[in-house]
Amino acid sequence: MAQANWHTSARTSLGLSLQLLVLLVFTQQSNSDGEIERTMALGSDPTKSPIKCDRKFVSLAGGPLNGTFVAPTIILPVNQSISFQCVYTFIAGPGQRVEVEFDTFNLRGTPPECNHEYLDVYEEVRSPDPASLINSPFGGRYCGPISPRTRISLFRVVAISFYTDKNVTGPAQFTGRYTFVNDSEYQVGTSAPDTACSFVVHSKVKRQGTIISPTYPGTYPKSLNCSYLFYGAEGQRVRLEFRDFDLFFGGPHCPFDVVKVFDGDNTSSPVIGTYCGQQRNLVLYSSESKLLVTFGTLQRTANTQNRGFKGIFEFSESFVKLEFIEKSGEHIRGTECDQKILSKKESTGFVYSPNYPFPYLPKIVCRYFIYGMQDSQNLERVKLEFKKFDIPKGEKGDCSDGFLKLYLKGQEATDNYEKFDHEMCGQEEKSPIVMVSDGPRLVLVFSSGELQGGGFKAKYSFETEYKVPGTAAPDGACNFTYRSSSKKKGEFNSPRYPSNYPSNLTCTYNFLATPNEQVTIIFDQFKIRADSANTSYAQMGVSSCHEDWLEMYNLYKDGTEKLIGRYCGMTTPGPMESNRGAIGVRILLHTDALGVYSGFKARYSFDVAKSIFGDCGGNVSSSNNGEILSPNFPLNYDSPSRGMPSKTCNWYINVRPNYKIMLNFEIFSFEGDPAGRGCSAAVVRVWNTKDDPPLELCGEKGSKDKWEFLS
Repeated sequence: MAQANWHTSARTSLGLSLQLLVLLVFTQQSNSDGEIERTMALGSDPTKSPIKCDRKFVSLAGGPLNGTFVAPTIILPVNQSISFQCVYTFIAGPGQRVEVEFDTFNLRGTPPECNHEYLDVYEEVRSPDPASLINSPFGGRYCGPISPRTRISLFRVVAISFYTDKNVTGPAQFTGRYTFVNDSEYQVGTSAPDTACSFVVHSKVKRQGTIISPTYPGTYPKSLNCSYLFYGAEGQRVRLEFRDFDLFFGGPHCPFDVVKVFDGDNTSSPVIGTYCGQQRNLVLYSSESKLLVTFGTLQRTANTQNRGFKGIFEFSESFVKLEFIEKSGEHIRGTECDQKILSKKESTGFVYSPNYPFPYLPKIVCRYFIYGMQDSQNLERVKLEFKKFDIPKGEKGDCSDGFLKLYLKGQEATDNYEKFDHEMCGQEEKSPIVMVSDGPRLVLVFSSGELQGGGFKAKYSFETEYKVPGTAAPDGACNFTYRSSSKKKGEFNSPRYPSNYPSNLTCTYNFLATPNEQVTIIFDQFKIRADSANTSYAQMGVSSCHEDWLEMYNLYKDGTEKLIGRYCGMTTPGPMESNRGAIGVRILLHTDALGVYSGFKARYSFDVAKSIFGDCGGNVSSSNNGEILSPNFPLNYDSPSRGMPSKTCNWYINVRPNYKIMLNFEIFSFEGDPAGRGCSAAVVRVWNTKDDPPLELCGEKGSKDKWEFLS
């Protein structure tokens, strides 16, 4: 390879001892590698005659396809000052492009100003004549220690312009390599008229090939507007796989440089996706036989140096036919066979393996995203019942050659698919396989291997999900049963707790004890919507809660029920035990059409029935007056440990006919705050009559407060 070097030397003339003469040896020759050297003599005053240091590197028939270049070597006297510019032009032959790479780079200055020394790059030069260079788009200015990235010409010419005001320059400032590369890879298809990077690809001409951005892997230019239109035959689909993708990232909506893929032959077709930044494993399919890819870059002042993209395309009749997707489902654009199914409120339908009822194709992966409703008023789960299942097992009897994986929590497309809940293969069993999602979403992933099978058919049903533990009613109503014979203790809550409960809803909770048992209910959290005018301390009852409310009843063998109380607001009800003789407790939650709150969380237990007086208490009837004391008074009363039965004291006070009872609490100190958090830990209930709901008391009585109750 021929290498040209220049050197200028300053000599003192014998006849002109005070005059300097700067020489550049003048030659002009064409080297075997296509490099043309040009130098010329300078006058005695270098400030009046510009230095000529332009170079051309031309691809010649039969010549080498690559070479090297360095910064010019120029030495000027220290006391002389001159700025100059050198233009290196790289010219490819017909059917070629130029690739320019820098190996070393170290120019004075700091980007982006680059005041004293810089290198300008032009990769969109249409022809090597000076006028074309002047009118070519600017490709970036560089200085400092960071070199420009690889450049590939958009046409056949790359030019770099080196400017400096330094007296001495040399190879230490930059070195690089150039290569004349074949242009055929950039001709993706039939070139559109008057465009540099728009192509039409017909499957009858090219069934598969490469799609590449105009100057890949070099930095792509600004202000590009490229398109790649793929036309397949009827029954074909287009597959596009980007092996490398590197665009400037301006934000999630790609407002600057962008690749858009359309599911059709024009920009009015549905958009498969909008892409920028760096993408990995980006594989896209057309729904039918046409696909359009556009690539646009904006004019920017910043020197971004992204390389663009390179991928492969393929037309084929063997990609999955989408007829197996029901009308209730929707093909996810850009995928080979993924589908999405959205609930239409407790709707049902079927999902099938590809090509069902015929054997599925080998080596395919299809995903099914089944989404129940989830909003302020609705929450659903997905029930899946397999009617047919035939995915052959592998040689080792496992699912290595094909499977259906179930994700009961409904992974999104970006989630980790390694953590599945069930993996199914083999033949269907006698009884149908039933799966229920854990939440509103269910995802299936079907993958086939070399073996072919009959596939599967499954019925999906969207069911209302209340997120309430307990035995749900078979008709899907908000009705739950808790039997002592099944479980002695547990928890229950309002629908969707801790999220807000729905409006316009009535839920029933039935707690059924066995003989000689009582039901204990303890509320840990309570927040039921009520207007402040309709809720007041110790006045729980039918007349005091008109918006949303919770009612508790004692249930009896004869089918009757007796109201314990109606509750609303943010005051937690106190612990409650069912009456002796009752067979259980019923709780009703009612909500109206207006606002909603978070509801409640509570515990229940079935305990051995206590005496009519409970753990303490008694019957008071013989005296004209008297007193009742809480356990251990005046010491603190004992609270049961968590998980142990509650403690109850019942006093029955009776007087002669035509007399009333005056109950006066002289000292009162119980856990709770009736006007705030309520009486969840301890409560005193007072019944004025057998038929009225009780008053509920807790908290502290002040020394000057008067708590008197008259029957």
